[in-house]
Amino acid sequence: MQLDEHLKTFGTEDHLQQVIMSCAQGVYEIAALVHTGAALGYAGSQNIFGEQQLKLDVASNDILLKVLGEQSLVDYVASEEMDDEQHLHVSNTEEGGAQSSGVFSVAFDPLDGSSLVDVNFAVGTIIAIYPKGSFIGKKPGEMHAAVIAVYGPRTTLFVAVKGKGTHQYLLTDGGFMLQKEALKIADEGKYFAPGNLRACVKNPAYKQLVDHWLTEQYTLRYSGGMVPDINHILLKGKGVFTYPGYMDEPNGKLRLLYECGTMTFAIIEAGGIGSDGKMSLLDKRVEALDQRSPIFAGSKKEVEKAISFFV
Repeated sequence: MQLDEHLKTFGTEDHLQQVIMSCAQGVYEIAALVHTGAALGYAGSQNIFGEQQLKLDVASNDILLKVLGEQSLVDYVASEEMDDEQHLHVSNTEEGGAQSSGVFSVAFDPLDGSSLVDVNFAVGTIIAIYPKGSFIGKKPGEMHAAVIAVYGPRTTLFVAVKGKGTHQYLLTDGGFMLQKEALKIADEGKYFAPGNLRACVKNPAYKQLVDHWLTEQYTLRYSGGMVPDINHILLKGKGVFTYPGYMDEPNGKLRLLYECGTMTFAIIEAGGIGSDGKMSLLDKRVEALDQRSPIFAGSKKEVEKAISFFV
């Protein structure tokens, strides 16, 4: 069953389906760039966080802006590769004022883990579809849907729709076809993906947690990219991903709007949980586009156990 057909089977609202399909078109075009190596090397510019942009970062960002710009249902967009959120569609009223003509706002990390491209590791795209308006003041729990792409030996797509579960699709010659429906994450599972192990040097609690995993013979599944690591948890149906804060970065490195909130949304729709160590990431308000957050996500009991080391 194709993506659009499957979205209809569980009652996805027409406007939301249209935006999801635009995101899927963007993923299709980004996959072609990633798999052909058509835009390798540095772009000679930096993003808002001072990070060197790769040509692929810029090209992927341009693709998503293009496909979303063609979609009149999109109000604001925000990207990890842009300085600020942008208002895509504005219409003039009869009184001469301006008002948004969009229904949704879309935030995205166009190519998460792009530094892994040159060593041919899997990378991905993370997209969050929110209600219209600015992202400032919103919570990830307000999301309508999350769209997460994995560019590996195959291109796959996770789509999580609020209250409708998380599903996986495979890119084929016929488009994105349903591969796994209603993914489920068990409460326990001995896989661990520890982001930023260097933090163990300055965060004894993290070192103790890692030692616990090793002593209890957990299996390490860590690629250096958030998308493939969360992909592993969703498909294996168990495990835990962590990126805690530490002395130099008390809120960690990953962004609430572009990464942590969206991934947590997809995990929760599959039966897992996601927390910053104190509260659900779905309840954490976005106060700035570049806001960072610790994250513990995956199987419920594994997340709770990991957090207990930091209390």
